[in-house]
Amino acid sequence: MPKRSRLGQLAGLVAAGLVVCAPVAQAAPFSEIQASAPVIAQAAAVHEVPSQAPPGPVLDPAETDKANSQETKRKIIAGVAAAILLGLVILGRRARSKKKKS
Repeated sequence: MPKRSRLGQLAGLVAAGLVVCAPVAQAAPFSEIQASAPVIAQAAAVHEVPSQAPPGPVLDPAETDKANSQETKRKIIAGVAAAILLGLVILGRRARSKKKKS
């Protein structure tokens, strides 16, 4: 397949965009969109809209503290494991470089 220039690629993208967007723009004239707005307003007026949102879940501070401490413990364990692995990598590279120099 021959390579296209950047200008050819851009022209192809613009043409594809026009082909895709043109039917959508022609399908619904602006007057039809405005005419449907009162129908939506009437439908909203028929249904009752609750004036106050239902209350959310009640959070227990003891459970929150417990969850936070468990998360902190997991992060500390992951950090220690990462530090140990980093130490092993550094020691292995140092040993490899010493063997290479010998």
